[in-house]
Amino acid sequence: MNVNTVPRQHQRVLSGMRPTGRLHLGHYHGVLRNWVRLQHEYECFFFVADWHALTTHYEDSGVIAANVWDMVVDWLAAGIDPGDARLFIQSRVPEHAELHVLLSMVTPLGWLERVPSFKDQQEKLHDRDLATYGFLGYPLLQSADILIYRAGLVPVGEDQVAHVEVTREIARRFNFVFGREPGFEEKAEAAIAKMGKRNARLYRKLRRRYQEQGDAAALDTARALLEDQQNVTLGDRERLFGYLEGGGRVILPEPQALLTGASRMPGLDGQKMSKSYGNVIELREDPHDVREKLRRMPTDPARVRRTDAGDPAKCPVWQFHLVYSDEETRGWAEEGCRTAGIGCLDCKQKVIDAVLAEQAPMRERAAEYESQPDLVRSIIADGCDQARDAARETMEAVRQAMGLVYR
Repeated sequence: MNVNTVPRQHQRVLSGMRPTGRLHLGHYHGVLRNWVRLQHEYECFFFVADWHALTTHYEDSGVIAANVWDMVVDWLAAGIDPGDARLFIQSRVPEHAELHVLLSMVTPLGWLERVPSFKDQQEKLHDRDLATYGFLGYPLLQSADILIYRAGLVPVGEDQVAHVEVTREIARRFNFVFGREPGFEEKAEAAIAKMGKRNARLYRKLRRRYQEQGDAAALDTARALLEDQQNVTLGDRERLFGYLEGGGRVILPEPQALLTGASRMPGLDGQKMSKSYGNVIELREDPHDVREKLRRMPTDPARVRRTDAGDPAKCPVWQFHLVYSDEETRGWAEEGCRTAGIGCLDCKQKVIDAVLAEQAPMRERAAEYESQPDLVRSIIADGCDQARDAARETMEAVRQAMGLVYR
């Protein structure tokens, strides 16, 4: 998607991660590598979801602070640039909590209970106390995280699309309840007049094409037209966005899911890489430890002796080749395995070299930031300030729409 061809709202990306401490290669290939790309294409807000960590692990809160800083260092080591993206901590922007509370007033309970991951996590984390309001309400807090920045795009895998859809429903309901102000149409028509004759005429033409013909391109063009208007207030712009679609004011724009490819990064045992499985390689792990872990990886059980032929499909090392090796190297490894032309250690060495080469610049950047903890805290402080500026602007519009402005 070209950033210049989408409405300004859809040029803002929001994504976050729970602070679990040092990250591993699964995090890099599943999330961080995508963030590095997105930061050059969109206006990105990346946050540490420390409140979300409490929804399932509130009794372990003592480790959160250390985990936060370890994770932020890994973000920076992976190539996230604070000059291109806003990095911040969720709890340092209290507007998240305020919007969460206000949204809870109009969100039906059933919407939260039907989120697929609600029951899924109850089954997976049966050893945790999940009978709390915080756990039930975490999808709503996720929605507040997105809507507080009026983010248009949320990078997610297919299994997380339901969270974005719930957020869209919540935004739609909020706009329906609080965007129906008295005299809405008259105020919208007055706002059109402020655009100037030429722009007003174009707006009406695009609105008619969308409402009568369902022309989505006309809707996008009209939104872009509104974003460029300098002589209309924020309130008028919200009215005109809603007037386009035949509804009320659009106070909280509906986000879209930005689908990301599923991570192919396996663990050392062939399962998904996860700390709970004890099969991870950390982003900035010591090279000696990385070599030893990869050398000890299990291989095809059929290859008992060096002369035994194997099947790459049954070998966890082959899964690493699919991630790290080019076509020529994969061909070499596959043929060598099937014909016993190479030994397992020969096959593993190619993977070891590729993993260490990928990690080298990350370890170097991490060392710089580890030696300057004040710099890391300064980066986050700046990001929090920028995030709060955006969040406050949204909350002003929300409070005004809900009648919570007292002068």
